[in-house]
Amino acid sequence: MEHAPLTVRISILEKYIQSRKQNIIKNSDEKSKFISNITDLVKSLNTIHINSIKDLESTVQKFTDSTDKIWLKHLKMVNITRYLKLWWNDNCWKHLDLYRNSKQLEDWKTFKKIVKTTKREFFDEKIQEILNRKKGLCDLINWVKKCKLPAIKAIKYNGRPYLEIEDLWQALYESFNTAQHW
Repeated sequence: MEHAPLTVRISILEKYIQSRKQNIIKNSDEKSKFISNITDLVKSLNTIHINSIKDLESTVQKFTDSTDKIWLKHLKMVNITRYLKLWWNDNCWKHLDLYRNSKQLEDWKTFKKIVKTTKREFFDEKIQEILNRKKGLCDLINWVKKCKLPAIKAIKYNGRPYLEIEDLWQALYESFNTAQHW
């Protein structure tokens, strides 16, 4: 038997697909510092000597340049993935880097513990946030996605499954009659 080589041609697009983005993480220290720095910048703007369009353009340009510098100072490069972890924070990165450098089992265990704690805190906060809104529990159920129970588990009372609507009506009728005898 002879073997024939298989040739495959793969075209590579010249289009660049971004896999990282610049961002300031929500509810982080960097976000607080960024807002504080921008607030200070706005307070320090000198608008008294704006007498012409040229002066206005110059002031706006200075403000824009300063804002860009503040943004660059506080931003973080974030990898864009299909499974972006909103709960991941700087502490997770720090312990992951520590493990990657040492390759020690104890560092791995510490990293996993930090990840578990961070994840729990994040989701506990999300749950509280949802429960504190007007709709409360209904929003929480929608957030974690409803799961349908099998009919046998969904409608079962005193160990007896109610598979047909007539069975359910019969059980309600029996419980009503039992309650009246008391």
